[in-house]
Amino acid sequence: MPQYIISFDEGAMTFPMSELADVSDAAHGVVREAQAAGAWVFGAGLTDHEQASIVSTNGDVKNGGHVANKQYLGGFAVVDVSSRDEAVMWAAKIAVACRCAQEVRELLHDPDM
Repeated sequence: MPQYIISFDEGAMTFPMSELADVSDAAHGVVREAQAAGAWVFGAGLTDHEQASIVSTNGDVKNGGHVANKQYLGGFAVVDVSSRDEAVMWAAKIAVACRCAQEVRELLHDPDM
């Protein structure tokens, strides 16, 4: 089955901190539902982009994210489902739980790997 990444931008979750427990409970509920359905592969939030390290093609390391970027990945989930429509359905549940829009993209696996 195809796998999809469902993601959101850093800073997209703009609810009041007093609602964090409710958002966390709702998000964990969607994860449990996706696990029970056999769709959940993996998911995580990411640290702030300023904590990233950029490694160039010659191996040089620069701390901090790409300064030219205006958007950074804030978190993601990977689901293994039968169709794009099913991935969008999970994205909709995550969007409601996390109170922010989600992007859905199919993962392109290398058949030689």
